[in-house]
Amino acid sequence: MELIPSLGFGWLNGWIPLCLLFVVQGSLLLVFPKDVVARLFDRSRWDSRQKGWTAVAKLFSLGCLVLLVLTPLKLGTTAFVIGTVLYILGLAALVHTLLAFRDTPLDQPVGRGLYRISRHPQIVSLFILFLGMCLTIGSGLALLMLLASRLLQHISILAEEEACLAQYGDSYRTYAQRVPRYLLFF
Repeated sequence: MELIPSLGFGWLNGWIPLCLLFVVQGSLLLVFPKDVVARLFDRSRWDSRQKGWTAVAKLFSLGCLVLLVLTPLKLGTTAFVIGTVLYILGLAALVHTLLAFRDTPLDQPVGRGLYRISRHPQIVSLFILFLGMCLTIGSGLALLMLLASRLLQHISILAEEEACLAQYGDSYRTYAQRVPRYLLFF
């Protein structure tokens, strides 16, 4: 893994797995009911501080995306194989969580599927998926940007939990006491 890999446009760059993610996630969101998609992206209960930190986190995510697009895949390396496995696991988990989100009534917090072991399985899935992509291109800088964005995203996650508590009340409080925030720990 290199801190700063050689950059350039190419046919075998990290844009390939990125496009697959966008096609899969975009296709699902296109066929989901509009009220489910609106619930998925609702930030109306967030304050300006929470929105500001989320914007900063998105800048780091954007930097990671740019590096993914401009960095060649490191085909034939161990990091590429491990990254591909993580990417596939993350993508499968993301699809599973989005379907559980879709199938939950709007007046209830999501508690099905991977939501039984993590309050934020979409975030965990995306982290695993992007970690895999960073490994497939062998970029330490992309990995650092990913880590920075996810650390800052914690503020967004806390805001989301506040909004869920306000919206769902005791049912979300009980759920939050029973299920860890990120995965089997934390």
